[in-house]
Amino acid sequence: MTRVRGVEVVHWNPRRSLAPGVLPRTTRVNNFGDLLGPMIVERLCAPDAVPRAHAPRLVSVGSILHLARDGEVVWGTGVNGKLDEGDRVRVRRLDVRAVRGPLTADVLRRRGMKVPDVFGDPGLLAPSLLGIERRRPTIPITSVPNLNERASWRGKPGLVDPRTGYRSVIETIARSGRVVASSLHAIVIADVLGVPVSPVLPSHESIFKYEDYYEGTGRRVPRFATSYEEALDDIAPPLAWAPDVLRAAFPSDLWQPAA
Repeated sequence: MTRVRGVEVVHWNPRRSLAPGVLPRTTRVNNFGDLLGPMIVERLCAPDAVPRAHAPRLVSVGSILHLARDGEVVWGTGVNGKLDEGDRVRVRRLDVRAVRGPLTADVLRRRGMKVPDVFGDPGLLAPSLLGIERRRPTIPITSVPNLNERASWRGKPGLVDPRTGYRSVIETIARSGRVVASSLHAIVIADVLGVPVSPVLPSHESIFKYEDYYEGTGRRVPRFATSYEEALDDIAPPLAWAPDVLRAAFPSDLWQPAA
């Protein structure tokens, strides 16, 4: 959790042991996609914003709806498909402004919650908020694995560790001729920058969040390659998505101008 201009913004970045069973020291996971939420919220806030009285927490980027508490605000979050159905959402009352896609919306609606038809992963806003645009490709292929697949992707062309800082990852993707990824947010960033992307079926993740994302941007779920080599034969359909509705749903009412 990080405070952005006084409001708590929930995101996933736990500590893990540097050497399990050997050293007691820990470090943050720092998966680049999971760090986008606080940055995006910060840049969408008015420069003089201060929290309104008793502002609830904001749950944003990532498959982190299970971390939400009753009464909190949701903007762009998704369900974690790896969890058992009863653990995916543990509350009964949320102030939902937008969710990642219609699959997440369906989970919440079946629990009796009101969910607007406003879909999209806020990570789609990251490049423009950082002032990063598509550039002339100087990197033929950039490969970005899911956080849990780093070891099995060693030696792949243009390999980017997903624990790299988010600005560096986004700038690398912007200079790429093509992206091959099992990292959802690498797919998201490539999509919005107009970089051809070949998705690889993740071996340590549920397909739920990928299906939720694609359907939330109005597309059929593409065929996911079952191996890196197979992915080189396919390109997912391009993104045709406007950010206006998602941006308009941003809960700016959690803040107020400084007196």
